[in-house]
Amino acid sequence: MKRIAFLLALVLTTSTAPGVAAPDGLWFDGSAVTVADGAFRDEHGREVVLRGFNVSGTAKLAEHRGLPFAGTADARSSAAAMRRMTGANAVRFLLTWAWVEPEPRRIDLAYLDRVGEQIRAFTDQGIRVYLDFHQDLYSRHLFNRDSWYTGDGAPEWVVRAGGYPKESCGICVHWGQNMKSNNAVTAATRDFWHNREITTSAGPIRIRDEFLHQAGEAMRRLKSTLSAEAFRLVLGVNPLNEPYAGRYDEGQDGVAWERDLLMPFYRQFRQRMDDAGWADKPAFVEPLVFWNQNVEFFAEPGGFPAVPTLGDRFVFNSHFYDGKAQSGLLKPGKVADGEYTADFNRIRDRADALGTAGIVSEFGHPVAGFTSDKNPTVLKAMYQALDSRLPGARWWAGAAGSGPVLSGSQWHWDVNYGRHHELMNDNPDKVRTEGDAMNDEHFSAVRVDDGGDPVLTVEGRIVDRLFPRAVAGRTAAFTYEDRARDGGAVLSWNRVPDTMPSVRALVGTGQFGVLVWRGNGVAAPTELHLPSSFPPASTTVVSDLGSLTGLPAHTGTEPVSVAPEPGVPGVNRLLLSTQDTGPHFALVTNNAPAGPVAAARAELAAWVAATFA
Repeated sequence: MKRIAFLLALVLTTSTAPGVAAPDGLWFDGSAVTVADGAFRDEHGREVVLRGFNVSGTAKLAEHRGLPFAGTADARSSAAAMRRMTGANAVRFLLTWAWVEPEPRRIDLAYLDRVGEQIRAFTDQGIRVYLDFHQDLYSRHLFNRDSWYTGDGAPEWVVRAGGYPKESCGICVHWGQNMKSNNAVTAATRDFWHNREITTSAGPIRIRDEFLHQAGEAMRRLKSTLSAEAFRLVLGVNPLNEPYAGRYDEGQDGVAWERDLLMPFYRQFRQRMDDAGWADKPAFVEPLVFWNQNVEFFAEPGGFPAVPTLGDRFVFNSHFYDGKAQSGLLKPGKVADGEYTADFNRIRDRADALGTAGIVSEFGHPVAGFTSDKNPTVLKAMYQALDSRLPGARWWAGAAGSGPVLSGSQWHWDVNYGRHHELMNDNPDKVRTEGDAMNDEHFSAVRVDDGGDPVLTVEGRIVDRLFPRAVAGRTAAFTYEDRARDGGAVLSWNRVPDTMPSVRALVGTGQFGVLVWRGNGVAAPTELHLPSSFPPASTTVVSDLGSLTGLPAHTGTEPVSVAPEPGVPGVNRLLLSTQDTGPHFALVTNNAPAGPVAAARAELAAWVAATFA
């Protein structure tokens, strides 16, 4: 939407480069983020929420030689589009063993340098990055040229030396069936975890040890090629995507496998991070992939219940997809308010029990295909569950139990969506151009239109969200009613109660969010991303810090103000400045003020006092 002159002047006069402090010293975009006190925190003790996308499913393909983008220019335009259209502040960036080490004991430094260039496209936008050593069904080289499935991960020389059986999953309609039933996949995966020794042109090599070696070399190279400013915006590393045993040993289950094989591997990976100069960055470790699966046929016990607390050097990193909704049969209708509350709270609770921060590094739903009509309700419910422990219908009454806000990375961001040219399993007779070009998947939240411009494939109100990107203290409660549209219907799941008529009148039919937090006494402000549907000149804030419509540009003295986010112009954040340890609240809405703002503030103050006493 068009911005008025006020906003244009604001952008031109106050925008700063990522990581560069403004004169008042209140810009902390270049701060390192680590784990402390069970949350992501920056150097100033602020609680940080990470929101963004996986970059990208194209990295799973051979089309661009394992890179998310065809080149650096595409990466830069894509990063700018992501910042502009969604306000993302973090991405999970995929890279693959097969491209890092295409031959035994030969690290492809040129590939890693291209990875570094594409990472910088995002850090130059002020977007933080965490790496993911991705695998999907172990390796593309396990699959026959005519197979109707494929994978990515291990190099061809590992597969060739393994001598695995002919792959076949029969009539598999779900990736989980391949993971559990494809003999080649299960055998190769088991060999990885048992560190099988194979004979290669470089001599005998143990598979898992070699994976750790290439990961260490990759991290070492990236640290040496990224600038200090860019490396500060690198959050850490996901050691291995979607781990699974392949085949359990006799008498073993998922819980024992996590304890005896998976966690020792993560600790070895952690040491490689330390040795490569990544000691101050956490490892984003995933539990058994099926631990939080909502289709009973695939679900298995896991989630590290037999593992001692992880602590600050690890992040509990889980995925969640609604397999029932994707099937179309197990959940025939749309998704409702609070549908995923229990699933995401399970992730929160495991992270808390393990003494660390949690993140949902993959979630999403198809944007095309026979269940894509569910996409708006599925995504809305997933973001709702990231925002709060409560469904909308119970939020106001139970807000004391709402927090913390979960970080997450939606699957996925692929500007090549629908425009691929992938030779599936290297077969020139099976060229894939549609969708994600990977196993008939359609998940990308973006595509490029006929004019060459990135456009969203999903409801913009769902992915460009109000969220607390940094809280100076600890979040007590947060909710956001995005009023997302599902066709001609507006999805409104959070209703202001009848006991707060002035607040309800103020919000009306507009989008709104509410944040309640307790300060930690630092000078750094609490920040919320303002979606593009919240023009600063007409956004209303009702807070104990002040109430106003039309946000003033931040100069360093205002308790409530607006400032640009780093990167492409036109993306804004709300700043709420406090330097005490008391409780605070703020309601933010894009509705034109209706009724007395002072009465709404009094209602909110009374509600906070009664709810968070």
